[in-house]
This record gives sequence, C-alpha cells and structure tokens, in this order.
Amino acid sequence: MSFTNCQICVIMISCLGVWYLKDFIEKYILESVSTKEKLLKDPILIAEIEKASLSIIEAYKKGGKVLTAGNGGSAADAQHIAAEFVSKFMYNRKALSAIALTTNSSILTSVGNDYSHEHVFARQIQAYGNKDDIFIAISTSGNSKNIILAINEAKNQGLKIIGLTGDKPSEMDKLCNHLIKIPSEKTPIIQESHIMVGHIICALVEKEFLLN
Repeated sequence: MSFTNCQICVIMISCLGVWYLKDFIEKYILESVSTKEKLLKDPILIAEIEKASLSIIEAYKKGGKVLTAGNGGSAADAQHIAAEFVSKFMYNRKALSAIALTTNSSILTSVGNDYSHEHVFARQIQAYGNKDDIFIAISTSGNSKNIILAINEAKNQGLKIIGLTGDKPSEMDKLCNHLIKIPSEKTPIIQESHIMVGHIICALVEKEFLLN
C-alpha cells in the first residue's frame, strides 16, 4: 500500500498528537504526585492537619459546627467537605453539623446586590457563627477578598479558622489558627491536594465519633 505525501503528513501529525497527549498526561500526574510527596515529607504541614482535625473534634464535642467557604472550584470543595460531615465519609455515625456558605443563591445574590460580592461570606458568618464553631476558609491564592473579610468576621465572632491555600505568601497566612499551605503555586494542583486534606480531616473526625 502506498501513501501520498499528504497522507504521510496526516499520519505523522496524528502520531505526534498521541505522543503529546501521553506526555502531558504523564507530566501532570507526576506533578500532582510530587506535590503530595512534598506534603507527606513536611512534618509542619502534617502537624497542622492533625491540629485542625483536633480543633474540629473539640468544636463538635462542645456543640459547635463547621462553616466552609471558597470561590469557584474552592466553593465546590467547601460544599464537598460540608457534605462529608453532614452525611458520612466512610461509616455510619451521627450527622455532624456543617454549612457551606456557597449554596444559598438568594442569600448570595441579595448580599452581593445590597452590599457587595466581597461580603457574601462575612455576612453569613455574622448570622450563623458562634464562638465554638470552626470556619474552613479555602483560597488557592490566599488573597480572595471575600474570604479575607469572612476570616476577619469569624475572628470577631470567636471562631477558630482553618485556612487551606497554596505556597505563595498571602493575606491568609497571618490570620488563621491552622494554616495548611499546599506546596504548589498552580491552582488545579493546589485544589487536588485541598480535597485530599479535606478527606483526611473528615476521616479523622469521623473516626473519633465512631470510637466515642
């Protein structure tokens, strides 16, 4: 079978495309794995995850709850984490109170319209927050204005703050009781580790309430 020059070019381009896709997939997975390995080897970050889990356990034992918030993909992570507490992570146990501040469209749009988008989470913390509660603030940059305002409101209300962010220095760094900085500067890689950390925290909290 003979091929024209045009057909040969199409075949070569197709092969290069397959090689590029495979190369991209492998590099992306390796970068994600490398970030998690850095996290695994960082005793300070491991200790922060442990302390954050213990703070949530303590809050639940005092009758408190967990509030979560983030923007975009981090909003989805906030809802995901809240769902794990209210429903279950892996095992049947009593429901644990958690509210994602990202879900009520009427509240979000009314606060955004009457005040500004920057206040959509802070206003809800003012309404729902109590001193025995925990606020999980998620921002890959650590500088999202509505998250920073929410953290400050949470501090005013006496909540403990768990911050999930990335490797770059940020406003969140000095405001959180427990700060978990994922060792990456790429948003999607940071988000992947954020939900992993969220799962670890949910598992540790759930284990405590299974044992007790």
